[in-house]
Amino acid sequence: MTHVTPVPLERTERAEPASPPHARKRTDIEGLRAVAVSLVVLSHSGVALFAGGYIGVDVFFVISGFLITSLLLRELDTTGRISIRRFYARRALRLLPASTIVVVFTVIGSWLWLTPVRFAEYTKDALASTLYAINFRLAITGTDYLQEGAPPSPFQHFWSLAVEEQFYLVWPLLLIVSAWLLSRGGRSSRTRYLAVPLVVLSAVSLLLSIVDTPRSAPWAYFGSHTRIWELGAGALVALAATRLARTPGRIAAAMTWVGLAAIVVAAVVYDNDTPFPGYHAILPVAGTALVIAGGTAAARADARLLLGLAPFQRIGGLSYGWYLWHWPLLVIGPAALGLHGTLKVNLALCGLGLILAAVTLYLVENPVRFHHAFKNRPGRAISLGVTLSAGAAVIALVAATLPPSIPYGPKVADLPAAMASASTPDAEGFLKSAIGDGVPPERLPGNLTPSLTTVKDDKAIVYDDGCHVGYDGVDMPECAFGDLTSSKVVVLFGDSHAASWFPSMERLALDNHWKLYSWTKASCKVSSITLVRTGKAYESCDTWRKQTIARIKRLHPALVVMSSSEDGTIFPKNTDNAAAWGAGFATTLKQINARGTKMTLIQDIPWPNSDAPECLAQNPRVLTLCTNKLPKALHSPARRSAIAAAAKKAKIKVIDPTAWFCGTAGTCPPVVGNLLVYRDEGHMTKQYAQFLAPVLMAHLPKI
Repeated sequence: MTHVTPVPLERTERAEPASPPHARKRTDIEGLRAVAVSLVVLSHSGVALFAGGYIGVDVFFVISGFLITSLLLRELDTTGRISIRRFYARRALRLLPASTIVVVFTVIGSWLWLTPVRFAEYTKDALASTLYAINFRLAITGTDYLQEGAPPSPFQHFWSLAVEEQFYLVWPLLLIVSAWLLSRGGRSSRTRYLAVPLVVLSAVSLLLSIVDTPRSAPWAYFGSHTRIWELGAGALVALAATRLARTPGRIAAAMTWVGLAAIVVAAVVYDNDTPFPGYHAILPVAGTALVIAGGTAAARADARLLLGLAPFQRIGGLSYGWYLWHWPLLVIGPAALGLHGTLKVNLALCGLGLILAAVTLYLVENPVRFHHAFKNRPGRAISLGVTLSAGAAVIALVAATLPPSIPYGPKVADLPAAMASASTPDAEGFLKSAIGDGVPPERLPGNLTPSLTTVKDDKAIVYDDGCHVGYDGVDMPECAFGDLTSSKVVVLFGDSHAASWFPSMERLALDNHWKLYSWTKASCKVSSITLVRTGKAYESCDTWRKQTIARIKRLHPALVVMSSSEDGTIFPKNTDNAAAWGAGFATTLKQINARGTKMTLIQDIPWPNSDAPECLAQNPRVLTLCTNKLPKALHSPARRSAIAAAAKKAKIKVIDPTAWFCGTAGTCPPVVGNLLVYRDEGHMTKQYAQFLAPVLMAHLPKI
């Protein structure tokens, strides 16, 4: 998957190691935080050398696990108990003042400068961030194929804080229970018994990470179940700190340098095509653990020689604020400035983020943290935290009710109603007249259907009931629609561009008493070709296609309607050519071929020049900026021709829908009448697909 999320750089307690002999500030850890945040910032700014800088998230998980566990163990050793109230009071004072400010400013910035089309989604992200549940929301939306091309959320970076807080709901309680059960044992006994369940928990988490990464990348990346082992690795180092402090100097120093090298190597070697986290996360996690473990012995020639330098210390001290500010600046900044997010622009914005981090630290974080009103008064600190979180949540909810306005023009005639009441039954002629030369209206119609602010959520039912299979799935429910008692069976088969025709096909099934089966899968072509998916062979597509073809053959439908996007790359890439796409389609036709079954191919629709709703929201008074023209609107004419030739050779009817989207002048408008044609950069809206149903019917084979 694409790694676009920032890392967790919360201002954790700068704890000394758990071993009493080394009650000192860990300058190596502060410097390590600087390394991690710098790698992330460089990666997100677009510095190609550090494309794998997202591994900073793993570095910070390990650091956090070590520091928090060290703090809790020290409290346990000193007082014989752990105060949950004091623990959460400290975290509230350290995390919430700065994060609340960033949430509020990000909501305001999104309202002012980001697209109104996605503002409702951003307010949901803001709310999820205040509740430390944004990682689950991102995992869910990350598995939604139709969200794949969406711009990143300006709140996306809060996912890592959510993972940590979910871990810390459990870990202190486990320590308390262990302290109670082992109250008669010494420190070494307690450490031993704590390590056993932590090792088991971490091992299970690592296994889940390795298994889930190829199977469900969004859940593996954002899920807390696949990240616990990274925090656990830091906690285990803290549990072993007393013994690690006795490590010979030369060995300890070597550990720190080897660990630091492992972190840098991962940042340089990994990129957006690296399946992550999975087993690839072991390298940066192990490297971080080595740096911290070796630093516990405080050897003279360890990585402190580098990490202890003043620049590293200062950046490390600002890392939490820099983390909070840099990502929304990267997402919102270019739009606010009217610039493209080039490398220079991104680096300048991140530089501004560092300045804001310093301002936030000295004017907000430190004054709140050290205010006498909260000293030895955890109840007040927790109350402040609850108030701040609730306040941010209220602001997000209020903002959701006051979205930025879009300057619509006057209403126009309702196109579907006009077609339904037309005296002539020539639906295609009516459509051609409506499109005309393809020039869109001068302004957005006041009755645009669907509206720009609702189009992203207005999906066909197959996207919500499991009948459009995601990237990782291979199984499919029955997915029957229309007249379920009919003996006349029709199958819709293909990828998401086939699913775009479902509203048309469902309407026809109801009108003509067909039993309609809709079997589609994300980016899985009708052609029997293996595609590239996240740098590897898209094997789940091949498996699903074979199973679906077998189901079609057993079903003996009256008609099979096929359609696919012309987008994609054959695996391996050196075998990709138009002829291969045509040969793959011919193979599929031979496999489906059954007596009594008619087949037809709906060719790919013309594509807009960008995400149509986003473009229209940005240019509501100049809709011509959002039009595309032929032949550019055809994604791959060569593949299109090869597939059509294979279909015609097999005497399969080919339906070319180009004229249903583009006018006589070759212009393909994003709006026809009062109908929004596209819901994104390549899929029809549900309403336009329903409008095309009678036009499609005239071209389907008679059954």
